Amino acid sequence: SAAPGVIRLPRAGACAAPADPAVYDRPVIGIVTHPGDGAAGRIDNGTSTSYIGASYVKFVEAGGARVIPLIYNEPDERLLEKLSLVNGVLFTGGSVKRGPYFETIKKVFQYVLDKNDAGVPFPLFAQCLGFELVSMIVSKDNNILESFHASDQASTLQFPNYSSLQGSVFERFHPDLIKKLSTSCLVMQNHKYGISPKRLRENDALSSFFKILTISPDENGEVYVSTVEAQKYPITCTQWHPEKAIFEWRKPMIPHSEDAVQVTQNFANYFISQARKSPNRPPADKVLDNLIYNYIPTFSGKTSKSFELVYLFS
Repeated sequence: SAAPGVIRLPRAGACAAPADPAVYDRPVIGIVTHPGDGAAGRIDNGTSTSYIGASYVKFVEAGGARVIPLIYNEPDERLLEKLSLVNGVLFTGGSVKRGPYFETIKKVFQYVLDKNDAGVPFPLFAQCLGFELVSMIVSKDNNILESFHASDQASTLQFPNYSSLQGSVFERFHPDLIKKLSTSCLVMQNHKYGISPKRLRENDALSSFFKILTISPDENGEVYVSTVEAQKYPITCTQWHPEKAIFEWRKPMIPHSEDAVQVTQNFANYFISQARKSPNRPPADKVLDNLIYNYIPTFSGKTSKSFELVYLFS
């Protein structure tokens, strides 16, 4: 027996419990690049530069995953090759709603649906522009969006139906944090377009595809849908930007409180927990060859109003 006051440590290997083969602890997320260089006003929807704000990459990494950039203007066969290496996809914010970028988003979205329809879990998290584009695709109406005044605005999240939170990202939130979300401005909005609850509910395609989790008011009190989840797919969309609370400092109205940080972390954890359910086990060498670690982020200096760091792709 141990001497009094002596603490016994576990013997070597005592923590090596058998891994659950259904849970993947090395998930990889594909992030679709956006046309331009990440600086305000510098957008190119042709075939030159595209970017990913580093905050999106850090958001994924905060949940315990790695990132492969899906360069929107690469050939289709290269896009499909990279999609075969990932366990989920993220659509970022931005502004481009047409041309080659929109066509790539449609292809990737269809890939997400096809995988899940085949019984293969494959999550999508779409933010801001990403949510807008998904709404256009699902509704098959490129004019479905409405104008709102929610640029550079911290806001609350209102919950119209608490019962709809069961099984959603918000189910893992502490009740006190849910209450704070509805009373304090803990999330960052930065958009000029969106969709109202009324329009979403009246559109048969959207209302059958999504359930509304939260709504938010813009600067004029006009209400838009701020968080949705697909009824039958592991697809979550936010009109707001969870990545900014931890990783972006350009704008003084971005919430950086401990509560705001917890909201971001919960979303990152939830998204990556869905990716861990993916049965895809890509070859390690192929993953390494395509990881975003192969690129060097660029400090934006004073040129960008949105990002501290960006990854550029030519």
